[in-house]
Amino acid sequence: MSAVARIASYAIGMRNRFRGITERRGMVWRGPAGWAEWSPFEDYAGDELVPWLRAAREMATEPWPTPVRDRIPVNCTIPVVEPQVAYRMAAESGCGTAKIKVAEPGQSPGDDLARVAAVRAALGDGGRIRVDANGGWDVDEAYAALRDLNAFDLEYAEQPCATTEELAALRGRLRAGGTPIPIAADESIRRATDPYRVAELEAADLAVLKVQPLGGVRACLEIAAGIGMPVVVSSAVETSIGIRAGVALAAALPELPYACGLNTIRLLKDDLGRPSLVAEQGVLPVDDLVVDDDAVRRCAAAEDDHRRWSARLGETLASAGLSEDDLAVQGVR
Repeated sequence: MSAVARIASYAIGMRNRFRGITERRGMVWRGPAGWAEWSPFEDYAGDELVPWLRAAREMATEPWPTPVRDRIPVNCTIPVVEPQVAYRMAAESGCGTAKIKVAEPGQSPGDDLARVAAVRAALGDGGRIRVDANGGWDVDEAYAALRDLNAFDLEYAEQPCATTEELAALRGRLRAGGTPIPIAADESIRRATDPYRVAELEAADLAVLKVQPLGGVRACLEIAAGIGMPVVVSSAVETSIGIRAGVALAAALPELPYACGLNTIRLLKDDLGRPSLVAEQGVLPVDDLVVDDDAVRRCAAAEDDHRRWSARLGETLASAGLSEDDLAVQGVR
C-alpha cells in the first residue's frame, strides 16, 4: 500500500459559514515526530499547495522548536453571524480579544457595524477588537468602512484590501485623514511570491503568519525575523493537529505582542484532538497533542472525496519534487 493510501482524509462541518465554506476538509497522518495535517483550502491550486505540504512534512518529521513560553494568549473569532449570536459567542469565549469577520459578500456596512457593536458590548471597554475583511474592500470602501468601525476602537484591521499596493494606499490615506488604524497583512503575505514586499512598500503595521500556507513553523520564524514588523500567529481553521503547529510557532517567537488567532476549533462541529485545543480564559497551553483515533474514523471523508484529495496530494508531491517516502507516513490506526 502506498504512503498516500495510508493517509486519512477528514470532512468536518462548520458551525457557521466561514470563508464561504460549510465543511472543513483535509488529510492527516502519523510520522516519526507526530501527527501531520495537510488541509489547503479548495481555492489554492498548483504551486500554492506546496508550502502547505512542506508544513505537513515538518509536522511529521521534525520536533517543534524550543518554546520560550508555555501559554499562548488568543482571540475568539466571530464569523458573519447576527449581532445577538456575535454577542453570545464573544461573551462565552472567555477571551479579552475578538476578531470579527467583515466585508462578506451580501452583507452591508450596516451589518458589519451592528456585529462589531455587539462584540464591543460583550467585551466591554477593556476588550480588544480587530476586524478581518479578507481583502473584500477596495481602497475607497475600506477607508469609509474603517472610519466608521473605528468608533469601536479597533486594535487593527486585517487585510482590508486584496493587494499589497492597495494596502499601502489605504494605510497612507488613513494616516493623512487622521485615522491611523493599524493595518495587518494576511493574504498579502501568505499568498505572495515575495512576503517581504509588504515591508518594502510600508503596506502594513503587522504581519499575520499562518503555519501551513507559509511552509511550516521554521519558515514562519524566518519570515518573522526578516520582515521587520510585529507578527500575530493565526490558524487556517484546521483541526487541533494543525492548530498545534501554530501553537509551536507562537511559543517559539522571541516576542508575542498580540493575542493569536488560534482559538478556532469552536468553529468546527468536531475535532481530531483529545482534548481539543480550545482556549480557557483566553489562553492555550503549550502541551503535547493526543489525537483521537475514534475521531479520525468518525470524521472520515466519503470515499470519492478521499480519492480526490489523494490525487491532489499526489500532484502536489510532484510539484514539490518530493516522493511519498518524504512524507514519512507511519499510517493511521
